[in-house]
Amino acid sequence: MSASQNIKVAVDAVVFGYTSKEGLSVLLIKRNIKPYKDNWALPGGLVGDNESLEDAVQRELKEETGVSINYLEQLYSFGKPDRDPRNRVISITYYGLVKPDAFEIKADTDASDAAWFNIKKLPSLAFDHDQIITVAHDRLKNKMLYQPVGFELLEEKFPFSELEKLYMAVLDRSIDRRNFKKKVVKFGFLEETNEKQALDGAGRPGNLFRFNEEKYYQLQKQGISFEV
Repeated sequence: MSASQNIKVAVDAVVFGYTSKEGLSVLLIKRNIKPYKDNWALPGGLVGDNESLEDAVQRELKEETGVSINYLEQLYSFGKPDRDPRNRVISITYYGLVKPDAFEIKADTDASDAAWFNIKKLPSLAFDHDQIITVAHDRLKNKMLYQPVGFELLEEKFPFSELEKLYMAVLDRSIDRRNFKKKVVKFGFLEETNEKQALDGAGRPGNLFRFNEEKYYQLQKQGISFEV
């Protein structure tokens, strides 16, 4: 049986940001074209005829937000027939986790604005982008349980409490702090220094930690289980 097709292929990027102060956020653009003009959405757009998916998502992200990220991981394909009112569009989605302070965002082309939004305070979104963010967040949470993801978002030397905050922000739940520290230290990619944490108020400052990158990347390849 022959099939009739008039399908377009697009890419969308879910870029998560994390800071100790703001927690987990998502980079969004405000659309300046129809449909959903003036609505917030994920950065993304159609793939060019002679363009790879990876090149397309990097280009759209750069054009609409000014952000360049070396690596985005492919997430999932979204292809419900009615997800775009213009025509049938299948979106191949990507996601990544970055330090927002490292980027200067600037809206352009199809976007009139670009901004970080806390994941718990997202605005109404165009298309099915709320579903895409939910799937991406679930993927990120699962990944953090078997890979040491996101440690590079912390300062070079940091109190252990900052690592706990990172995990609780991404997982969106509390953790068994004593058990978590015991397991992470046992892996050997954290080194405890003799330097003390700077405190604003009274209290006993704890030691600062830093990464053993060689051990860290070795474990990334092998995969680990935190079971936090």
